[in-house]
Amino acid sequence: MSHKIPRRVESRSQRTSPSRSDDLAASPTLRRRRLARQLLTLRANRGMTVDAVAKEAKKRRPERPWSAAKITRIENRKVQRVREVDLLTLLDVYGVTDTEQRSAFVTLAAEASQTGWWFGYKAEFGTAAYIDLETEANEMRSFQLGVIPGLLQTPGYAEAVIRGSGVTDAGEVARRVDARMMRRSILDRSDAPRLTVLVDEAAFHKVTGEVLKEQIRHLLAPKPPVQVQIITDDAGPHPALSGSFVVMVFPNDPSIVYLEQSLSGLFLEDEEEVDHYERLFTAAQAVALTTEETVAFLENKLSTQ
Repeated sequence: MSHKIPRRVESRSQRTSPSRSDDLAASPTLRRRRLARQLLTLRANRGMTVDAVAKEAKKRRPERPWSAAKITRIENRKVQRVREVDLLTLLDVYGVTDTEQRSAFVTLAAEASQTGWWFGYKAEFGTAAYIDLETEANEMRSFQLGVIPGLLQTPGYAEAVIRGSGVTDAGEVARRVDARMMRRSILDRSDAPRLTVLVDEAAFHKVTGEVLKEQIRHLLAPKPPVQVQIITDDAGPHPALSGSFVVMVFPNDPSIVYLEQSLSGLFLEDEEEVDHYERLFTAAQAVALTTEETVAFLENKLSTQ
């Protein structure tokens, strides 16, 4: 079957759930991306090369280390904390004199250097760039090929998946389950992101018994910002069989696509690549069960366990 892809437009006890009302819960990763993009735009508007910027900055602040490589690292988000003195020097070089605009840049840089809510789980999440961005997204469109998405997993299902990945230490398993449950809490916020999930039926063949029953009951429980649709085996080959992905949409920043890999994740930011995955999601959604049919599918699955 062929498918044409249509176009579409401390301690663990002290940890708190992510909330946009908490400044520390805002996404430092997203702030760094925004800061880098805006600084790059300022340089492009001035028609300056990184070498020219470095030379001019050195004239203005000779006591600070300046080089073309440093400018490039800032623009490529390799610098986690851009010092205020360096930021103000760059704004001078780019001719930004408006007091409010300069103040906004300083605030943005300060937010970009903060610690995300997930820092207490760094051992479980690693660099956790995806988790950080997830905090600030206002919409996510996710396709999952082999597992239920982490934001919708129950503790039992999460434990089964984590153990299946090769983690055997009981303490490590418990910490990872704990971390995954913390992620779920963003769906309880008053401004929770809208989450549309397409799940291949294969995800329901990975676990059995009470673990699967509990997971299905959780998916059937009403949660307004969440829409789940199943792509059944009867749909045959479909457009998203190449692998799982998440399209993350932000209120004030460009959308990003996240591709999960075994050791790390890959972020796609190019407009054409993001558009491709947007269209891919729409095409996969076209062959998925409707939300009403998905409820019937899950209820039937539950009754036969």
